[in-house]
Amino acid sequence: MAIGVAAPVASLDEWIDRGDLDELIRECDRLCERRDWPGLARLRDRARDAFDRGHQLWPAAAQADYRLALEAPAEWAVPAVETGAGQFTLGPLTEVVASTHTWDDMADHLTDSRIAALIAHERVVRGEELEGDVSIDRTVLDLPLQLAGWEDPYAVATYQAHRVEAPAPRLPPPGPMADLPDPGGRADDPDAVSALVDLAATWATDSNGRVEAVAVEGDAVAAVSALGPTRASVDRVPTATASALMGWTAASGGAFGRRRGAAAGRFGAWWAMAALTDLLDDWPVTAGELGAAVDEMAWFVWSVGEPETGWHCRLAAHDPSHGLAWALAAADGGGEG
Repeated sequence: MAIGVAAPVASLDEWIDRGDLDELIRECDRLCERRDWPGLARLRDRARDAFDRGHQLWPAAAQADYRLALEAPAEWAVPAVETGAGQFTLGPLTEVVASTHTWDDMADHLTDSRIAALIAHERVVRGEELEGDVSIDRTVLDLPLQLAGWEDPYAVATYQAHRVEAPAPRLPPPGPMADLPDPGGRADDPDAVSALVDLAATWATDSNGRVEAVAVEGDAVAAVSALGPTRASVDRVPTATASALMGWTAASGGAFGRRRGAAAGRFGAWWAMAALTDLLDDWPVTAGELGAAVDEMAWFVWSVGEPETGWHCRLAAHDPSHGLAWALAAADGGGEG
């Protein structure tokens, strides 16, 4: 069948009856090229219904939902997000649809308040200011619906038909390597350590990554030393760079895990910073409260001088007023982040 010619219903039924998943995925591509959104929705529905007849065609249904969310006009994209099986796609459909549609495009088509709020937060990460929209449920993520002045633009994902690109934020080149002192004494701060580990939890649970965090009495260099390195570069960065790195880490699935999305990444960054500044008991916090607290901290990235491959997040923080510091080491092998 030539590309650009609509597939007869009989052909679609034939592919489904014989469980021809490859042909169904190719048909998704052809339908998208023709911008035949009703046809793509029909393929999705037929693939879903085939499950009752014993055909494992959920990848075709998931791909159809993904392509509708990514490429179709909002009147087709939003229902695909609200009813689709996003757990089988390259990333959460709330992030996929927000990557190619504005809030104004989608708002009139949204019926699920939770999904609407997640999409709104994805748009906020991409720079939209939605604080004045009273229709959005504030309880879903407990974050402001606009970026704070101290937040760097987050590293967001770019979705394509069959892949997603989510590069890490740019960091300054590492400084000179130096011998590290003996580790500082461990501090009892389980909430902060847990919040740092949670940033890269998917790398460890759903992929092949390793994640470790520590709290110590001392400075950032002592915290990095407590993770095991004997030599490292420990370089100070602005608060905005630290928040962007934490947000990217928490959004990512690592080499093999599924992306959690930029909205979840921003939440993870805010939660970790609130834990480090002892504000969890005051959650939810305002941008002003958290900004004032994190600006009292010193933030660092660190390196052991080896080539960095795959996904990695090496972060440290120091609270000089309390003499405490924390360090995170997270890494997951693979290709580009």
